[in-house]
Amino acid sequence: MVLFTKSIIKQLEKKPLYSTEGQGMKAKVIVKIFNPFGAGTWLITEGEKQENGDWLLFGYFHLHEWEWGYVLMSDLVNTRIGCYRLRLEREMYQKGTVEDFCR
Repeated sequence: MVLFTKSIIKQLEKKPLYSTEGQGMKAKVIVKIFNPFGAGTWLITEGEKQENGDWLLFGYFHLHEWEWGYVLMSDLVNTRIGCYRLRLEREMYQKGTVEDFCR
C-alpha cells in the first residue's frame, strides 16, 4: 500500500507547518498512518517538503501515549515491523478532525 498518494501530497502542500496552529483537536487530519500489528498511530495534520526532498510532518501521535510532534515521511515509509518486515498502513475510509479519530 502506498502511504502517501499524490492526492495526500497535494493536501500536505496546502497545509504547511504551523498552518493549523491553535486548532488543537479540531485540526483536520490529512492522513492516518497506523501499525496494524501493535502500537503506533500517526494522525498527520500538516507537513512541509524539505530541501532533501523528504517531508517533515506534524500531527498527533500515539506510541506510548498521545502527544503532538514531528516525524519524517521517510521514517514512516521505511518502517518495517517484526520478523516478516511488514509495513505500516494508511486509513482509507475515515475522515475528520483529530478529535474524531480519538473517540
